[in-house]
Amino acid sequence: MYIVIEGQDGTGKSTQAKLLVDYFEKRGLEVVMLEEPDGDLPQAHDLHDMILARGYDLAPLTNVLLFTAARVELWQKIAEPVLRRGGVVISARNYWSTLAYQGYGEGVSRNKIIRLTKDLLPEKYFTPDLGFILTVSDEERLKRQKSRGKSQETFEAKPNEFQQKVNAAYPKIAKEFNLHPLDASGTIEEIFAEILKIIENS
Repeated sequence: MYIVIEGQDGTGKSTQAKLLVDYFEKRGLEVVMLEEPDGDLPQAHDLHDMILARGYDLAPLTNVLLFTAARVELWQKIAEPVLRRGGVVISARNYWSTLAYQGYGEGVSRNKIIRLTKDLLPEKYFTPDLGFILTVSDEERLKRQKSRGKSQETFEAKPNEFQQKVNAAYPKIAKEFNLHPLDASGTIEEIFAEILKIIENS
């Protein structure tokens, strides 16, 4: 099973993904969690740093290429082997993030992003068994980001106009790809209960 949890920075994707890992592990399944574009691969981590942490002012298309390269590494080296063994892959983000941030936010052609990703990744990557998009208000998102107590990465630090474009993108992406939009302003336990209800009814 392959499940993706999407949403803007500060919506709680990683928290919910970790809870799902625990949920499936308790049921005796092999589970791996991906956090695109980072993960437990040194090469993916280096690509993550180049895009997000080093302060480079990269061209939008360069961001697309680097994100996609990190995805290929994570998918081929980590996700595919687990899925072949009948395990579960929980991913915090996939290429829908690139559609939101580089497409709607930075103006890269949506068709170009999809075409490039489909050229380099298999069909299963594009067809998760379930996909969720977590949403919160701008006010709540900023509050959560500040509470982390760490410096903002590249896209978190972009101006509010950019953030609004990304926020507006996610409902469109949810509709286009038949994902489950969830209001993430409740408690961690409430949101997780909603996710489990959808999983168990699928």
